[in-house]
Parts: sequence; structure tokens; C-alpha cells
Amino acid sequence: MNNPEYIFEASSKPSLPWHEVPLIRATEARVKGYGQLVDSAEGFEIEISRWPQQGWRPIDEGTGDEGGWVEGTFKCDWRGDVLYGENEAVNGNYVLGWSADPQQAQTEAQTAPRDQVLLWHMNYHPDGGQLFFPLDNKPFIVPLALPGDNLSPEKVVAFWCDGSRGFYIHPNIWHEGIFPVEDNQRFLDRQGAVHARVSADIGQEFGVYLSCPLDAAKIKDL
Repeated sequence: MNNPEYIFEASSKPSLPWHEVPLIRATEARVKGYGQLVDSAEGFEIEISRWPQQGWRPIDEGTGDEGGWVEGTFKCDWRGDVLYGENEAVNGNYVLGWSADPQQAQTEAQTAPRDQVLLWHMNYHPDGGQLFFPLDNKPFIVPLALPGDNLSPEKVVAFWCDGSRGFYIHPNIWHEGIFPVEDNQRFLDRQGAVHARVSADIGQEFGVYLSCPLDAAKIKDL
């Protein structure tokens, strides 16, 4: 999937079955391997992946990881049944998902309960990690999958966060932003400045949308 379109009418996407993603309460132990919970954004450093060696000659020591990071506000906003995102750090605007079948989803008014967000897309960043730190102390969820290009719906989990701490995502972890449980939310976003992105169109590849619960009653405390 190259150069996906991120701003579009929800009705341009087909009706598809839903694959429900397990919702797990985020703890230090449970998020290990995916990332970590963060108490303060101040001074928190982002992992920057070193430029990969192209042949038998090695990358010079002290080079290939000097791109640094960028930061800005990441905003999530429900408009009717459709969830939009704006990432000021990389000048990105997105349709993140919807709460109902995209053929019926409306932006002018809410027609379905917002107890889930249906994801059409996931991506990962090979160049660096990404921190989302809540500027509004409200709950949010983070859908993730471990590294590897053989992504499948069964590999995706969603972590429930209560809004008191931030969530840092390691490089190469599949994700699709973070999602507010309420109508809208703002986060400090800090991520690798190169902003390389590898994408998967879930609907096209697997014939389903990922149904990520927003209802705390569906949390599975494993």
C-alpha cells in the first residue's frame, strides 16, 4: 500500500465485516515490547533508529541516527460518526475511522453509539519511536501490533489508558494514532523527524475493519 489517501468521504469505503480487537488495561508489564507508559513528557527522549547498512561497508560510528525528532499537538475529533485526526508535528490530517458502517456513517450528526472505532488502516515508523502524552486528562485507547510485515487482524490488541500517563510506542510497532473515549482529545506528539511510514489498508488486505472497543466494560484484565 503506497501513498494512501487519508482524507476522504467515509462512504467511499465499502461495507465489510468487523473483527473485534481485544481491549486490555495498560500496565507496565502488559505494554512491554510495544512501548511504555510515561509519567512526564518533559525530557523524554525518542528512540531514533540508525540508518540501515546497505552493503558490506558499515555505517560510520556516530552517524545515521542524527535526524532528531519533531513535536506538536495531535488532535482527535469526532464529527458525527467519523473520527478525524490532525498531527501538527508532521502536518498530517486523517480520517482515522468511524463508529458505524461507512456506507451509513454521517458527519453532520451522530447516528450510532460511539462504543467502538472501526479502523481501516495501520502503519509503523521504522525511523523512530512516537510519544503521545495527553494534554486532557481523559481516557484513550491505543491499538497496536508487534513488528513484522506479516500483519493480520488477530495480532492487533488495544490498550486502555486512563489518561493520567502518556504512551510511548517503539519503532516498528504497528499503530494508528490513539483514540479518545470522549468526543475529542489533545495529545503532545513527539516522533522521529524522518517520519518514514509503512502502511497496511486493513479493509483491502483482510476484508474486515478492526473494531476497537471504547467501552471500559469490555476491558479484559488478563
